[in-house]
Amino acid sequence: MTTLETLLNDPDMAGTWNLVPDRSTITFKIKNMWGLLNVKGRFTEFSGDGQLTSKGAVFGRLDIRVASLRTGIGRRDRHLRSADFFDVERFPEISVAVTDVHPTTGHAADLRTTFTIKGITEPLPLPVTISELGDGAIRISGKTNIDRSRFDVDWNKFGMVDATATAAADVIFVRAIQ
Repeated sequence: MTTLETLLNDPDMAGTWNLVPDRSTITFKIKNMWGLLNVKGRFTEFSGDGQLTSKGAVFGRLDIRVASLRTGIGRRDRHLRSADFFDVERFPEISVAVTDVHPTTGHAADLRTTFTIKGITEPLPLPVTISELGDGAIRISGKTNIDRSRFDVDWNKFGMVDATATAAADVIFVRAIQ
């Protein structure tokens, strides 16, 4: 079994890697109705790429089209896209930039990331697992809690919506054709 440390330092793995949207998912959940209901949603349109250097340094970017947000209830989706929450007219994308990776144990790592939501950029640690798939692709899976107020996504009539949302990703990257 290859450890993440070995994978990151393998010169054959160096290069550009592109996200494969149809093999990837980006989701969120948040408690609503004073904690009685979990609202789950997903984003259906996103893109990204990453760079792995021969010395094991990692850089990457993920761009999410906020208008692609889906919870299964159209009225709620429209409200989430409105100025009360994401304001997609002014801020059509959420961006996640990866600036570093710190392997922990086995395939686990802590990614150093910055999230940009509604034009506000904040650092957020992202614990992940990174593994090589049988077809040579790389899978990165992780989740983090986001304090909505840090990104001005804090509409909360009568205290109905939890202050923290959980964002999760299970994304697949393939090597770019050189």
